[in-house]
Amino acid sequence: MSLRNQRRIAAEVLKVGEGRVWIDQSRFDDVSTAITRDDIRALIDDGAIRKRPEEGVSKGRARHSQAQKKKGLRKGPGSRKGKVTGDEWIGRIRSIREFLRLLRRRKIITPATYRMLYLKAKGGAFHDRRQLKSYIEEHNLARR
Repeated sequence: MSLRNQRRIAAEVLKVGEGRVWIDQSRFDDVSTAITRDDIRALIDDGAIRKRPEEGVSKGRARHSQAQKKKGLRKGPGSRKGKVTGDEWIGRIRSIREFLRLLRRRKIITPATYRMLYLKAKGGAFHDRRQLKSYIEEHNLARR
């Protein structure tokens, strides 16, 4: 015989969900004969019906991901939210472009080389002025 109704009534009396109602299997006959709320309350007092403890959320996964983040992991493009502030980029690109204009003005590089390096800088090829200088020296782009 099913104890569905008894479980439902017990859940209402105990003020929990049906999944948290525990019924003693050895007292199956007593519980199956209980029809009224008073019967269910009596069984609760006897200990034949109890409410299971609440299950919390484990912190294990959170701790693991926190440890990974501490190492600098889990920071890829799929994890990022919100807008990217361009302050760093602006400072960097202005410095590089200023340096390129200086080189062109002093005739250290040709206008064609200037344009090529400008577009490379725009594309993010150089991290700073030092890297741009080493690129120019490496590729012999400076006029002698």
